[in-house]
Amino acid sequence: MFKKTILFGILSFVVAAPAFADSASREEGTGVGIGAVLGGVIGGPPGVILGAAVGAKLGDEFHQRNEEIDSLSTSLNGSKGQLIALQRNIDALNTELRSIDGELQEARQVSKPEMLALLQAGIEMDLLFRTAEHVLADSTQSKLGQLAASLANSPEIQIRLDGFADERGDEVYNQELSARRVGFVRDMLVKNGIPGSSITVIAHGESPASDNSVDSYALERRVSLTLYIGDTPSFASNPN
Repeated sequence: MFKKTILFGILSFVVAAPAFADSASREEGTGVGIGAVLGGVIGGPPGVILGAAVGAKLGDEFHQRNEEIDSLSTSLNGSKGQLIALQRNIDALNTELRSIDGELQEARQVSKPEMLALLQAGIEMDLLFRTAEHVLADSTQSKLGQLAASLANSPEIQIRLDGFADERGDEVYNQELSARRVGFVRDMLVKNGIPGSSITVIAHGESPASDNSVDSYALERRVSLTLYIGDTPSFASNPN
């Protein structure tokens, strides 16, 4: 009797299989077949019908899982493609940067002799301070830092700093103020890569203005920075 039940279940599935084949996926068909056989073993023809239904449900879930796996696989392949494209862009950018760096190096080599010839005569600039202050304005500090960074790789360049204060106020105080100003500039240069051995510092104290106007006094609150090559520049700030 048990064998007949199994045989009936199998025959029932074989008869029903074509009907499922047109409307169900391969996974659903497989599930139906498994469910039908199990149903036949368990409960005869009614069990075949119940088992087929359960099997179809299982087959549909298998189909959905496979679709999810395919979707994830497609997404992963897309991500890999994006990573490859991004790496290509990075490689192209690095190549461009290397090319630009080579051009800059070439430009430095061409312009360096001209710069050295100019520095043999000396290049001077004044850094101005507010009244009674020894710290430069932020904008001036930024420009000074950029200058120092550009000179850091040129150890042959020497720097002379001459500090001054306007003539108003106590003479001793003005001497100390000029020293603080020139010391501040020196510290900034060293902080941005200039060797201390390349810097000469002189504090001159108060410097007389050309007249008693506010603008004339402002021009004397300064540190004169001179760039040169050799033992001494061909000109220097004159404290008198």
